[in-house]
Amino acid sequence: MSLKTIAETGLFVILSCGLSACVATSSAPPPDPHSPYGPPVRVGTLRSPDIDEASGLAASRCQNGVLWTHNDSGGGPFIFAISLTGEDLGTWRVPDVKNIDWEDIAGFKDPAGRCFVYIGEIGDNDRLRPEHAIYRIPEPHISTDTKRVGNRDAPNTAASDTLRFTYPDDNENAETLLVHPVTGDIYVITKRMSGPAGVYKIRPDFGSPEVQKAQLVAEISVPAIPNGLLTGGDISPDGTRMIISDYVAGYEWTLPANAPFDQIWSTPLTTVDIGKRDTGEAVCYSADGRSLFSTSEGDHAPLYQIKLK
Repeated sequence: MSLKTIAETGLFVILSCGLSACVATSSAPPPDPHSPYGPPVRVGTLRSPDIDEASGLAASRCQNGVLWTHNDSGGGPFIFAISLTGEDLGTWRVPDVKNIDWEDIAGFKDPAGRCFVYIGEIGDNDRLRPEHAIYRIPEPHISTDTKRVGNRDAPNTAASDTLRFTYPDDNENAETLLVHPVTGDIYVITKRMSGPAGVYKIRPDFGSPEVQKAQLVAEISVPAIPNGLLTGGDISPDGTRMIISDYVAGYEWTLPANAPFDQIWSTPLTTVDIGKRDTGEAVCYSADGRSLFSTSEGDHAPLYQIKLK
């Protein structure tokens, strides 16, 4: 368990004790009985010995049955491909970048049919970094030659395009990276110990020498204590739903029909059971949008699938 997790867990317990008489229950409400999802099913285990702090999860839009993940801060500049049951499909090194505090990952398929992996260098527990980055790389191709290749022998990905950004008001810590599947707009959602989380929108202007200033477009709260301690998320492949996680549950927002995407922040949410996770920081939609997948930090972490009913 990282120092970050220990500190946050400690404060979480203090807050829970102060506000709920130290009852030994989660601070999140039970799943909504009207949730469109069934119960979480453990479908596998993350088998790669190099994955010990899975901090993000994304489904490939170009390769069937493939999920992408990465380790948290200090884990090296590696991305890992896994199957839908957690089997090791390969490891790649992202050249010429560091993993200072990678916190989330997203997949994107452009209008030409090319698939990319986005990596959020967005963590900042002490809120000391005025500038953050998002890396975009062409999605590596998985073959029988790439399976079970560890960090030492990992091939390089193609060079990354880099988008650098700052916040408009103050330094922020964030663990949630979202990429809209149609517009390519990028959203970073902050992780706050008190109060709602901030939603910041960023133009997908990769490769520009200018540092972008992110735009605050909304604040969101979940029915938990703390209510803005958000750890990961994804937008559904059709752009109509959004799943966000904290340490205890998942929360899904649904866009009204024909509404612009930025209206989603003000819609009601549904609480979703996304499985028992010791340190849950990773959740995503399946490539067809019919399921959710979630996992946790830690060695040989469980992989859950949560299907639509």
